[in-house]
Amino acid sequence: MNMRNFFFIVIALSVFVSCKSEFEKIRASGDPKLVLAKADAYYADENWQKAQTLYELVISSYRGQKEAEDIYYKYAYTYYYLEQYILAAYYFNTFSKTYSTSDKREEIDFMAAFCNYKMSPTFRLDQTYTLQAIQDFEAFVNLYPFSERVAECNSLIDEMRKKLERKAFEEGKLYYDLKRYQASIQSFENLLKDFPETLDAEQVRYLVARSAYLWASNSFVEKQQERFELALEKTQDYLDLFANGPNNKEVETMLNKSREKLKSLNNDGYKEQGSRTGS
Repeated sequence: MNMRNFFFIVIALSVFVSCKSEFEKIRASGDPKLVLAKADAYYADENWQKAQTLYELVISSYRGQKEAEDIYYKYAYTYYYLEQYILAAYYFNTFSKTYSTSDKREEIDFMAAFCNYKMSPTFRLDQTYTLQAIQDFEAFVNLYPFSERVAECNSLIDEMRKKLERKAFEEGKLYYDLKRYQASIQSFENLLKDFPETLDAEQVRYLVARSAYLWASNSFVEKQQERFELALEKTQDYLDLFANGPNNKEVETMLNKSREKLKSLNNDGYKEQGSRTGS
């Protein structure tokens, strides 16, 4: 290592130690005004971790004083900026309850909901945070119907509902692919109930009809009567709603085969009954 590089390293280490020493000195000072001033400086410089540490030190010292609201406001935001969304949501909600008359409350209530939105995962995973975010945004819209944030809330709600719809569709399709036709029918029908405006209604009703038909076709004889009746119902539902649907001919074929099978089952039943009566 040449002398020039050595001096650069020494200077860099000196600056690092100096900065660290300043922070530690302020943190240990016991002077709330000094700590708060430095916390605000760190916050302005977007040094969220150090700002958070110092705000945490002085919150109790300023409780009940005019500075407390601003401290808690910035303290909550440090968690958000550090992407610690669970804690950020907690502190935003606490702020809202503690400073219920604050002119910042609308913003904070939105941010509490937005934290859950940020934690909403891909549709393949558990959607607890998605559901909570939707609930929170809906509560926000009801509480602040004239807020400029209402449009954004509604947009985010639509986005998350599409995610829930996608999850429901993929769940029903998975059951279908696994030949668990009863579960597929139930899952798809829940989708239609929860998302009546779905753009996938034709495909969903097609898969319901096909699942019902395949379920009946692969059932034991003693179960076929009721299951082909269901297949008849679901195929007819599709044709009533999508007379010119892309799967129309296939569904018509399933409907006709279901009718033929039911007729055959009924004829067999009469024959068996007549045989027993004759004996």
